[in-house]
Amino acid sequence: MGAAGLGVAVIGAGMAGRAHAQGYRTATSLYATDLPPVRLVAIADAHEPFARDAATRYGYERAETSWQAVAQADDVDVVSVVVANHLHREVVEGLLGAGKHVLCEKPLAPSLEDARAMVAAAQSSDRHSAVGFTFRRSPAIAAVQEHLASGALGRVRHFNGHYWCDYAVDPGAPMSWRYRGGPGSGALADVGSHAVDLGEFVCGPVRSVSGAVFATFTPQRPVPLGAVVGHAGAAVSDELEAVENEDVATFTARFAGGAVGTFSVSRATPGLANGLGFEVTAEHGTVGFDLTRPAEFSIFDTAPEPAVNGFRQVLVGPQHPYLARGLAMDFPSVGHGQNDLFVFQARCWLDQVAGLGALPPLPGLAHGLHNLEVLDAVARSAAAGGESVEVGS
Repeated sequence: MGAAGLGVAVIGAGMAGRAHAQGYRTATSLYATDLPPVRLVAIADAHEPFARDAATRYGYERAETSWQAVAQADDVDVVSVVVANHLHREVVEGLLGAGKHVLCEKPLAPSLEDARAMVAAAQSSDRHSAVGFTFRRSPAIAAVQEHLASGALGRVRHFNGHYWCDYAVDPGAPMSWRYRGGPGSGALADVGSHAVDLGEFVCGPVRSVSGAVFATFTPQRPVPLGAVVGHAGAAVSDELEAVENEDVATFTARFAGGAVGTFSVSRATPGLANGLGFEVTAEHGTVGFDLTRPAEFSIFDTAPEPAVNGFRQVLVGPQHPYLARGLAMDFPSVGHGQNDLFVFQARCWLDQVAGLGALPPLPGLAHGLHNLEVLDAVARSAAAGGESVEVGS
């Protein structure tokens, strides 16, 4: 950290990159005023118009067209890496080698080999590094995790999680990096990595998986004529390219603590643009979360009298994680959305880098490697007709 405080940069100006950029812009207004000065220095993207647009919109000092420019910049201390998965290793290793603190978006890498190399680079560096599992910063999800961890509902028995999206419904949508890579690099890596992480966040580590099934509904996609941002449409050519990974993945899991899990992920579900949800059954109750209602969670327990008992909705407020002074109007039922989670994450990350220790730290790259080990076990189960596979075996 330089005398001028923390200089921040974001590499990648697509959909998630913009969320990181806005997160840093707002993070200093949250919680306490104990952060050192934070300077919004640079947005980098290989497509210069995207970099310029994001830098201007979110108040960053300049736009760059390469990650190397960020790595070489003396006025940058903290970097978010929000680019295609296959670029993560090169960029993260280069930034750590240049002495930057690095937050890498999930999934950590396209392969276990790359992820292990990234973990080794982090372990040999004196800089902070982390992986961005943003939903851990949801006040509702964090409240569910705390309640389950307290033992108030007894032992956890079953986690049922899904993440259903619609960005691959249209067979005419353009080819992009999301459709390239082997089995397991599609819906499983893209949104399934979040579902697996949330299962482990509330239930503990996954020990084994089984019954995995993959399906691809659109085997070819048209090649775009220009750059594609996020899931947006683009003009396409007549040329078709083979889709190399799955549109849907389902599997079951066993957690080390004894609970079982069922998971379903999809990028081809009509009508659900961002359909994340889960239910957790324990000995004495059930809790649930639905991202379409992000500022609440559901719960059934044995506290109320039977005559008036049943599932009830809890609206999150200042007594739940991240909400007190985390919103300008931190009042129950005011509400928040997924973009706010990136702000909470950015604030926790800056707290971690500054060594303040007041907020929960982000998961490290070793956790990102473990997440990939679970996804790898799922892919191997699918390839073997659904047989059980131990995680990390």
